[in-house]
Amino acid sequence: MEIDDLTPAERRVWRAFPTGATVDFREGAEGAPGADRGPEPSVRAAVLRALLLNGPREPSEVAALKVVGARITGQLDLRHASVDSVVRLQHCRFDAAPRLAGAHLNYLNLSDCVLPGLAAARSRIDGSLRLSRCRIDGPLQLGGAQISGALFVDRAEITAEDPAQPALALHQLSVDDDLCARGLRARGLIRLDGATVAGSIDMEDAELSNPVGCVLAAEALTVGANLLARRMRAEGRIDLRGSRVPGRVDLLHSSLSNPGGTALRMSSCVIGELWLREGPPIAGRLNLRRAEVGQLHLAPEKLPEQVRLLDLTYTFLTPHEPAQRRLPMLERDDGAFDPHAYEQLTAAYRTTGDDRAARLVQLAKQRRHRRTLPWYGRMWGHLQDAAVGYGFRPLRAAGWLLSLLAVGSIAYAGHHPPPLKAGESPHFSPVFYTLDLLLPVISFGQEDAFAPTGWFQTLSYVLILTGWILASTVVAGVTRTVSRQ
Repeated sequence: MEIDDLTPAERRVWRAFPTGATVDFREGAEGAPGADRGPEPSVRAAVLRALLLNGPREPSEVAALKVVGARITGQLDLRHASVDSVVRLQHCRFDAAPRLAGAHLNYLNLSDCVLPGLAAARSRIDGSLRLSRCRIDGPLQLGGAQISGALFVDRAEITAEDPAQPALALHQLSVDDDLCARGLRARGLIRLDGATVAGSIDMEDAELSNPVGCVLAAEALTVGANLLARRMRAEGRIDLRGSRVPGRVDLLHSSLSNPGGTALRMSSCVIGELWLREGPPIAGRLNLRRAEVGQLHLAPEKLPEQVRLLDLTYTFLTPHEPAQRRLPMLERDDGAFDPHAYEQLTAAYRTTGDDRAARLVQLAKQRRHRRTLPWYGRMWGHLQDAAVGYGFRPLRAAGWLLSLLAVGSIAYAGHHPPPLKAGESPHFSPVFYTLDLLLPVISFGQEDAFAPTGWFQTLSYVLILTGWILASTVVAGVTRTVSRQ
């Protein structure tokens, strides 16, 4: 391409390229005459392509394409090209979506630009890719791209005009630094399946919307540090199944909404810390099945009506809440009875030294299990619950024993049963006679020496039967406690 074929605006860009100087068309400098169409001077994409592939060079200078405030006409096509110059096109308006699929770039900065899309799948960028504050009215395609630096889409506005296409296609993306999406506004699906980010993902204050389906698909996502999403507002399903985040997944003050479906799916994830506190309750189902969390920061008021916790494991649970506020979380699981969830909550309370709360969780576990038993199992369970609280309320057994002892002692004190062998029987004691009836193992020699009649004989049968039931429930409770320890 000859310089005589260029417009005045393009000549400025051509002359500035060899030294890496910045051409800012917003300054109204010389060389940007009114002959250019519209308020934005136009630069043909073909001219930019020629500069990047075969542009002039000067000795001891670093060539770079730095343009601010231009209109890029035509389509910038650098597919499978190798560009060793820095590319910085800021505050520019593109008539067509740049095509960078398979390209190898040094550094690309398109901050504050307006684009109808960007096709850069399988591209390789040795530095960072900046799309800060861009308005992209079409898909951003970076699937399979490799970025040696960071990816910036902070405060960008991205809209997928075709609902069948993702707004951000970032699947299999590899970023060697951070992915900054703070304040991002996206309308449509964001695909991060299989992506790898060596640093952190920052989505604080982001607004994501795809009410008809999934808004963030990030299965098998690998993050080197943290996933930060404070104050994020998301309409649609967030799917993080199988993701790995060794640091913190921070959803403080977030608003997650997908009524009638799953709002947040984190099944089979491995997470260092999960923060789900403050802000409105999750509108939709929360799925944490088979997840492994080191420290779970979970506020009861944040939970939705449906929570799936099958095989969820965690080491610490904060903030410390009474068992009565944590147990409804386990009742909201719409699956089958899962004893593991109760054991996890019990272990969390024992870690903090709250044995009373741990016993309440174990008691709730037995009561939940009772609902799954046949009628005779449920009946026996009710007896154990009423007698000694399944062994977790041992003082209740002492209360029953003292009450029955008082009833029997008073009854037999007013009516001594006749001795079986007159002259050979020991002195009758209503207290020890009642204890003989109540305690199935210990004998004080009273029961075998006297034979009550009539109503008092019926009372003796009731005391014997009640004593056996009480002893059986105590033994069952002690057995559970010992085996648990």
